Amino acid sequence: MSNPKMNRRFFLKTSATAAAIAGTGFHRLASAAESKSPNELLDVACIGVQNRASANVSGVSGQNIVAMCDIDDKYLDQALQQYASQKSNRYNDFRVLLDKEKSLDAVVVSTPDHTHAPASMWAMQLGKHCYCEKPLTHTVHEAREMTKLAAKKKLATQMGTQIHAGNNYRRVVEAVQSGAVGDITKVDVWVGKGWGGGKLPTDKPPVPKNIHWDVWLGPAAERPYSPVYLPANWRRWWDFGGGTLGDMGCHYIDLVFWALKLKYPSTVSAEGAEPDPYTAPLGLTVNYKFPKTDVAPAIEMTWRDGTHTPSEVAGIKVPGSGVMFHGTKGKMFADYGGFKLYPENKFADWKAPEETIPNSIGHYEEWIKACKEGTPTTCNFSYSGPLTETVLLGNVAYRSGGPIEWDAENLKVTNNEAANQFIERKYREGWRI
Repeated sequence: MSNPKMNRRFFLKTSATAAAIAGTGFHRLASAAESKSPNELLDVACIGVQNRASANVSGVSGQNIVAMCDIDDKYLDQALQQYASQKSNRYNDFRVLLDKEKSLDAVVVSTPDHTHAPASMWAMQLGKHCYCEKPLTHTVHEAREMTKLAAKKKLATQMGTQIHAGNNYRRVVEAVQSGAVGDITKVDVWVGKGWGGGKLPTDKPPVPKNIHWDVWLGPAAERPYSPVYLPANWRRWWDFGGGTLGDMGCHYIDLVFWALKLKYPSTVSAEGAEPDPYTAPLGLTVNYKFPKTDVAPAIEMTWRDGTHTPSEVAGIKVPGSGVMFHGTKGKMFADYGGFKLYPENKFADWKAPEETIPNSIGHYEEWIKACKEGTPTTCNFSYSGPLTETVLLGNVAYRSGGPIEWDAENLKVTNNEAANQFIERKYREGWRI
């Protein structure tokens, strides 16, 4: 929505609404959802409806999807047809949706990274529960602001790290915390993807009729349309995504955060090709250091992706993606589907500890239940905000030439002032959080 009069009208309305409900507390803010019994349905808006978003729409399709929003009319047509029984209202601009759909209980945000925070935060300001895809935000500053806002409004939140709901991650956490391989001192994390590279396009083809390009750009600086960016390659570009680390870090580092109860790193350094001002690298290594926690001493964690992905870790042949916990008594490899202790002969008779972490009722089901009943979710923004900050700090260290020393309390790099330019971003008029 590029009309400045419409922008002003939207912000005046939402600001007035926010002012009117400020200070009334969670029960007034979320009364529409909280008054529902477990058997009643939520009124949900889905912002983004195809590709990765299609799974999220499916995940909440048992509720009332009263509105669907996408910048691609073809995608929108397909989703509206697939869920025709929902009789959803259609939108191309989530700002218009939030202005008009007054009775919403909750939103599902499945846009590219650079619009996660604007869509989510504006919805939460209006008292709407929020499900947001990973990474939670595009910048470290946005992650902190979303975490604070969700806590202030006492809303039900969930970040889209769907694998967190799987039973295997729970069994790994129990094994690590039981001391199966001793105290963990180091962790390796790697993902064999490569969202990086590419040159800034110079051609200026016409914008396809089905694409609302200005709305897709959102808070990012204006630039000509190019098919180079859509539908998925935006992940390569700093203005829109965060490379492989931004795409996959929250999935794999999640397991380390959960098992070792991590929060914020103290120092971060990165290795890769000479940083490009526009695109992420084809391969990246990031070294994090974390202070001790209740269940682990101070640890080091190394992330590797793309062309830096290892074939062996500590002399053990490994698949293309995974996590290796290095302990004082041995090592544990884990991925989405299973885990294994090394050396194998030493742990041949190992028995798993008693299961203490209840299995999830389902990633989406957790959030839907929380919206209705106020029950907890396992990837709420209080947990996934610091996780996202950590992931994104790897890109900050890389782009600034690191290493960086991180003052989490003040959200500031203390040893490299140039790095602080990557903590926040500039927003186009009409898109500020």
